[in-house]
Amino acid sequence: MKQYRINRLFNAKSNKCFDVAIDHGFFNEFGFLKGIEDLESAIKVVVKAGPDAVQLTVGQAKYLQRIPGKEKPALVLRTDVANVYGKSLPKAAFSLMLEDCVEQAVRNDAACMCVNLFQIPGAPEVTQQCIENILRLKPASEALGMPMMIEPLVFQPNEEKGGYMVDGDEEKILPLVRQAVELGADIIKADPTDDVTIYHKVIEVAGDVPVLVRGGGRASDEEILNRTEELMKQGASGIVYGRNVIQHENPSGITKALMAIVHENATAKEAAKFLK
Repeated sequence: MKQYRINRLFNAKSNKCFDVAIDHGFFNEFGFLKGIEDLESAIKVVVKAGPDAVQLTVGQAKYLQRIPGKEKPALVLRTDVANVYGKSLPKAAFSLMLEDCVEQAVRNDAACMCVNLFQIPGAPEVTQQCIENILRLKPASEALGMPMMIEPLVFQPNEEKGGYMVDGDEEKILPLVRQAVELGADIIKADPTDDVTIYHKVIEVAGDVPVLVRGGGRASDEEILNRTEELMKQGASGIVYGRNVIQHENPSGITKALMAIVHENATAKEAAKFLK
């Protein structure tokens, strides 16, 4: 049953996946709301562009799932909420999981659920919470055939960057990705390495678990298209982009451009035509 749901995530011709993450409102950050203040409208724009999946929270999944017809993107359900994305870490940081989240994923007709695996300097208790969350999810995931996407995420030290900034150091990303695989991930959602030309090492350490690459913070069109082209060449099974789609002045156009790279092996230059 788990493979049946995974099949809904990946394009039948390319066997790749483009998942648009629109779950940012879960994390209580004002800056994350740009482009999704009216979430129902934002979802309709993205759905019209036709990505393979949309990542949403349990409170917002309805806006995707009540769209009629069988052609809409698959649902990836976010299962945990954290308070670690602000300009400074709170005195009590947490990553908390929904109750009965696998059952909620099934009831919402999700094709997959997503859970974090944070590595934050100075906050080992959050890593512990993430691991405990995953350990509880795994048996229910297997019992109900719900694929588990684990998101290994390495933060830079807060005192250096002043807030949520990802660390692209391969020596930190590789072991965390491998830990996610060892914990039972069916799909990995991982950050790009600082040097994207070595991302094949992330693919290698994940073994036969498909790796989707996170988009991270807002970047220029040229940067995001060129980076995506190189990451797909490195063997990524797809991408999970959020703010680089929903905060774009042309969300539909950038979605189509990225889909051309992911599914049709288009170059960044060829894909850029969708933005004109």
